Amino acid sequence: MATARSEPEPGSFEISTGVAELASDREGGWLLTVNGVQSSHIAPARPDLLEFEYMRQAVAAVEDRYPDRSAGLRFLHLGAAACALPRALAHTYPASRHVAVEIDAELARLAREWFDLPRAPRLRIRVGDAREVVTGLREQTRDVVIRDAFAESLTPDHLKTAEFTQAVRRVLAPGGLYIANCGDRRDLKSVRSEVATVAEVFANITLIADPSMFKGRRSGNVVVVASDGPVPDSPELERRLRSDPEPARLMTGDAARAFGSGAVLRDGPATRPGIV
Repeated sequence: MATARSEPEPGSFEISTGVAELASDREGGWLLTVNGVQSSHIAPARPDLLEFEYMRQAVAAVEDRYPDRSAGLRFLHLGAAACALPRALAHTYPASRHVAVEIDAELARLAREWFDLPRAPRLRIRVGDAREVVTGLREQTRDVVIRDAFAESLTPDHLKTAEFTQAVRRVLAPGGLYIANCGDRRDLKSVRSEVATVAEVFANITLIADPSMFKGRRSGNVVVVASDGPVPDSPELERRLRSDPEPARLMTGDAARAFGSGAVLRDGPATRPGIV
């Protein structure tokens, strides 16, 4: 028998990898912070409402690539927290199936307890290391893989290498999308190497970010969208990104590849599985 869901309450909670904090906002939503870093925002009455701009950008890219809302898409989410993004995409694509990988078992349990998340088989939360899960999956079994995994404010090194990216490509169906949320400082050193790495593995890439982020004027996020098939690139998507409360720019083709001017990241002694 399923455990009854309890209502969330503000406070701090010990989890497997540290401390989670839950705070309510004036609109009835909940902000989850993990080890001092904002990780998820859930609006209980609005599964389609996403507070974080990079999540809205990821959804926009998926909807541009897959406009048929009845599509039975298979999603793999690497990094889950409160499952705000899987919840939103499950709402947008009612026939879709989602597996969300979360390394913190207690955080996964609390997310299920606090929030009205879709149940299996629509949304399964799998506890484990993202790379180990990807490596163990069968070939061509996912249509979209979304990497949104952080240890505090950084993506773990073993989830950024060419070898990991090749493992993601192996599990994607032909023409499937790989979407990676890349955080970086103003020097853009990390994200330029991440883009170079993804571009070495996939035939096509698109980048989404605040224009000032591309110019190195602020710290923030760049969303990398990659595929061996078509990547999101349409006037409708461009307009949607520009009309967002936090406007973003689409960078495609040669410009996107040129942005990836850093060194390709490869496995080494420091890129063994760790915290996700």
